[in-house]
Amino acid sequence: MVSGQASIDYAGDLSAAEAWTLLEREPQAQLVDVRTAAEWSFVGVPDLAPLGRKVHCVEWQGFPSMAVNPAFVEDTSRAVGAARDVPVLFLCRSGARSRAAAMALTEAGYTRAFNIAGGFEGDLDGARHRGTTNGWKASGLPWKQT
Repeated sequence: MVSGQASIDYAGDLSAAEAWTLLEREPQAQLVDVRTAAEWSFVGVPDLAPLGRKVHCVEWQGFPSMAVNPAFVEDTSRAVGAARDVPVLFLCRSGARSRAAAMALTEAGYTRAFNIAGGFEGDLDGARHRGTTNGWKASGLPWKQT
């Protein structure tokens, strides 16, 4: 795990590479992209086709107001299934919204809710660009434009 410690608020942080390994090893594991519909459309989404699975897209916050989705836990539970012990990995742009989502699902009784640190695009680099230092895209993991 990236942080080396699990939080009592959720199962912990994983790097994008660690998340992919978990998805490969545990066929029941689920990936939830919590970014906005605009981000999915214009930036791209992870591609789990090589694993024979799909990404669940559930907004944590709605654009443009960025108000937290009041039905997030319900929508996510419906998407990933009723089992509360399956690994559920959350992804956003850089790891902040996905951390909050992992905490919310943990509070709802899921025992293996993880945050993907670095998110889809990663942290800003020295030139203030994303997608080059860490995260899903910079790790060379499969993704696609929608």
